[in-house]
Order: sequence, then structure tokens, then C-alpha cells
Amino acid sequence: MEILAFEQVQFIRQQNALLQDIDWRIKTGEDWAVLGLNGAGKSLMLNMISGNLWPSSGKLTVLGQLFGETSIPDLTKRIGWVSQSLQERIHREEEAEYIVLSGKFASIGIYQKYSDIDLEEAKQLLVSLGAKKLIGKVYQVLSQGEKQIVLIARALMAKPELLILDEPCNGLDLFAREDLLARIEQMKQAKDAPSLLYVTHHTEEILPLLSHILMIRDGKIFKQGKREDLLKEAVLNDFYQRPITIHEMRDNRRMVIPK
Repeated sequence: MEILAFEQVQFIRQQNALLQDIDWRIKTGEDWAVLGLNGAGKSLMLNMISGNLWPSSGKLTVLGQLFGETSIPDLTKRIGWVSQSLQERIHREEEAEYIVLSGKFASIGIYQKYSDIDLEEAKQLLVSLGAKKLIGKVYQVLSQGEKQIVLIARALMAKPELLILDEPCNGLDLFAREDLLARIEQMKQAKDAPSLLYVTHHTEEILPLLSHILMIRDGKIFKQGKREDLLKEAVLNDFYQRPITIHEMRDNRRMVIPK
């Protein structure tokens, strides 16, 4: 089964084509980064994948389900999504493990019955992400990076088949960013880890575990393919339409620096 397939997808709003001719497939076992500057169309694509928006034309299949022939509410239960907008909706006085637990019910806050086993599973997810110290702490006292770790654990609570991380390092300082990226690497080592879709406009966040990259610019796919083929100076010069240099980081990561 393919994780997702865009086939000649377009999205038109007020007679403006915001996404054009999107052809993109993710196969089972692949983890992708989506790279693009602000306004490139990344968020529109995510909202389509999650069922919040519908293609104006073309075909979209997610986790084997063709839009127009499937139940979107059922499909969204199979997708985890961590974003800035979600972080802003979380109850500030709620403790970390209960925020994680709420992921089981896809709710903000907990209004359903749960078992001690459910709560223990939520705590163990935090432990598995190296965040045992967050158990018992309320959301409002957590750092930005700690909040992101809690939300990733919350997404994993539902055992998703696809996990979308939408600019998860936004607002983090250098050290918090590296800590979060390490936690993401740790998460992917689990046998039942979901396929990962990591959205960013910073190349240095594209970890080696992300085997493929989709580059999007002005609502169109610029290039897509294997990570090692696209993170090259000639390709990135063309993509950004400005001269850049590449700084080699540890762990085969690469930072783009404008010339």
C-alpha cells in the first residue's frame, strides 16, 4: 500500500491556482521531507492530506483511501499531525501525560472514560521519547521544545500510520532544536514507528533518516527524489533562485547559507 498519492492535483481558490499539477507518491517504508519557503504551498498540501481541504481537480489517495470514496473522519484517525495551531489549542493547566492520553480519543482535553493501562501507556510514551521528567508537569510551564515532545507523544498515542510534523522546530533555540531532532530519531527506531512526513524551510533539519525530499515552490513541485540527489548546491541554487553555499554539518546534515 502507498502512504499517499497525488495525481494531477490542483487547488483553486477565487480563480487562483494555489497548487498546480501535483504528482507525488510516498511508498510504504519511505520517510519524506517537504521543503519550501513561506507561501510555497506546504500547508495547503498538508490540509489536503488530513482532509481539511479537497482538491479542485485530480485524484488524492491517502493510506489506500481515495478521496470521494472514503470516510474522512475515519481516515484522519490514522494520521498524526503536530503543528503550531494544535499547540495553541491545548489546555494550559493540563498535565503532560493527560495531553498525551487525549491523543487516544483525538480530542483536546479528555471527556471519555480511560483505564489505568491507557494512562500508563501515555506515560511510557513520554519515557520512550526521553521526557520522563515532564510527567506531572502542566503544559503552561513547559518550554517550547518540551511542548513539541508532548504533542509528538500525543500523536503517537493513536498509533498512526502516518505522522506529519509541520515545522516542529519553529521557535526553538539551537539547543532545543537539536534535542527535538534527537527525539525524532529516537522515535523512528521503534519497530512500529509510523511513516514520517517532515515539513520545513530549513535544510539543516532534514535528518538522514528522511530518505526523500519534495521541493515545492509557488504552488508547484520543483523537484522530488532521494535526499542525497537534491541536497546539492546546484539544485538548491536553482530552487531558491539565489546564490547559496552549503555548510556540511555533523551526521551528514547540510545547512544552506546565502552568499
